[in-house]
Amino acid sequence: MNAENDTPMEGTPLIKPSSTDHPLYDAIAEACRTVYDPEIPVNIFDLGLIYTIDIDDEANVNIAMSLTAPGCPVAGEMPGWVAEAVEPLPGVKTVNVELVWEPQWGMDMMSDEARLELGFM
Repeated sequence: MNAENDTPMEGTPLIKPSSTDHPLYDAIAEACRTVYDPEIPVNIFDLGLIYTIDIDDEANVNIAMSLTAPGCPVAGEMPGWVAEAVEPLPGVKTVNVELVWEPQWGMDMMSDEARLELGFM
C-alpha cells in the first residue's frame, strides 16, 4: 500500500482498532467526550469523529480523528482541543492527534445517543 489510491487488502479494517483494553482508554474516551463540534450539540466521541485511540506501553497516546466535513471551520483547531482535553489526564505521557479523511465520516459512525440527540432516531 505505497500509492495513495491503493485499496487495503480485503478484511483489513479501514479504521485501526483502539486500545480499548488499556487502563487509560476509558479516561481518554471521556476526555474526548468533553470536546464538541461547534455546529453540532453532540460531543465528537459520540459523533464518531474519534476513529482510533491508540495507547502504547509507555502511555503515549495517538488519536486518529476526522471531521464531519473537510471544510469544517474549526478543522485547524479541533485536534488541538482534543490534545488539550487528553494531555492533563494522570498517566498520559504524550498525546498526538492526527486528522484523517479516510474513511470519510458518515452518520452511521454516530452512537445511538448522538442519533437520538440529533433527532435521527
